Amino acid sequence: MTQNLAAAPALALSLLASACAVGPNYQRPQVALTKAYVTPAPAPATQSVAIETWWDGFGDPMLTKVVQRALAQNLDLAQARSRILQSRAVARAAGAALLPQAGASGSAASVDQSMLSPIGEIGNHLPGFERHYDDYAVGASASWEIDLFGGLRREREAALAGAKASEATAQAVRISVAADAADAYLQVRAYQARLEVARRQLRTQEDLVALVDQRAHEGVAPDRDLNTAKAALDGVRAAIPPLQAGLEAEENRLDVLMGAQPGTYRAELEAPAALPATPTLSIADGPADLLRRRPDVLAAEQRLVAANAQIGAAVSDYYPKVSISGLLGFESLDGARLFTDLGEENQLAGGLRWRLFDFGRVDAEVAEAKGAKAEALAAYRASILKATEDVENALSDLTQQQSRTVALTRQVGELTLARNQAQSAYEGGAVSLIEVRDADRDLLAASDQLVRARADADRAAVAAYRALGGGWRTEGSVRVAAR
Repeated sequence: MTQNLAAAPALALSLLASACAVGPNYQRPQVALTKAYVTPAPAPATQSVAIETWWDGFGDPMLTKVVQRALAQNLDLAQARSRILQSRAVARAAGAALLPQAGASGSAASVDQSMLSPIGEIGNHLPGFERHYDDYAVGASASWEIDLFGGLRREREAALAGAKASEATAQAVRISVAADAADAYLQVRAYQARLEVARRQLRTQEDLVALVDQRAHEGVAPDRDLNTAKAALDGVRAAIPPLQAGLEAEENRLDVLMGAQPGTYRAELEAPAALPATPTLSIADGPADLLRRRPDVLAAEQRLVAANAQIGAAVSDYYPKVSISGLLGFESLDGARLFTDLGEENQLAGGLRWRLFDFGRVDAEVAEAKGAKAEALAAYRASILKATEDVENALSDLTQQQSRTVALTRQVGELTLARNQAQSAYEGGAVSLIEVRDADRDLLAASDQLVRARADADRAAVAAYRALGGGWRTEGSVRVAAR
């Protein structure tokens, strides 16, 4: 009997080796993409910027610092990493289902048999019946469902694809965290620059009020001009609090992205710094590169792989499930004779389970699995289209923001000259205060727009890197399931 137990796994392995997995094998869908983006990059790349660490391309050490800190400490990213561990555990469990299950047991019991029970009533009339006895048992058992038609293998394939989808999703979170941290940092620098513009204009307006006040005391300017100048000064003052509130909100956002309580790292950004120069982009690889660089596309494909494997798992229920089990043990009423030939008890059994008269339900389960695959296929194709849309929009925004910056730079220069000329003319009595006030208002608005345009160009570059799937290394990170 012991030899039969030892031979059973070998027999099962030979059966399994000759078996095939039912259901369709995964084939990557064909996706027709153009070789180049419709919107060209705003300028050819002047230097090599590694897309895996695109934030270094801004040449701002503080920007690099906050992005790296966010990647190390962000709590959304920590949750995503934890989900990877969970999905990998599910995959390991699915793989373990393909292997034999074994266990061991042992017991020792001291029994006083009731003489009023059926056994006691019968045994009481038998010669040599002992009411009290000891029972000793020890043994090992094993069972194995032989995956003849591949249902368990398809379940394992689906679980592995789910784990890879979790890995890709975590990389998508990583990309978002890096981009959001960079965006928040750029917003901080933009608000600081806008505050500096407003405060500079405030000083200019204060000087103008002093000038008009002096001219009013000299009787050269009417009191109306003084009141108008003071009103304009209060208007500039009123523009500062919303900017300060916006700055503090972005600083709080950045702290949370870095996994810290708002205010933790604010001191590091107190000293204003210039907005970094917008880096150039290289999009030579074209839309096809998104199929390997965009984690959300990779995750969508792995979900398609899992859905495809689930069809095979459902189809396998059309076929019988075969299993073998065995027991090797000893049992005796006498502990001294437990491990003797007379105490040995062995068992080898084969099992067959077949949903023979349940094919209507199996049909429904297969149809459901096919519907889930169709949904996953549509989601995969939609993720590709969404990825290309993101890139096109980001490139267009970057191009337009850079053009806007060039035009606003010229406008600010011209308005600065016009404003100085208006004040000189006012001091000479050639124009009224209205011309100076209008020149101040136009200069303030244009200067603020210029700062915002520069920040928006930087943020558009960040969005472009995010859309291109920048911020992680693809080598060995997420592999497409074996064909």
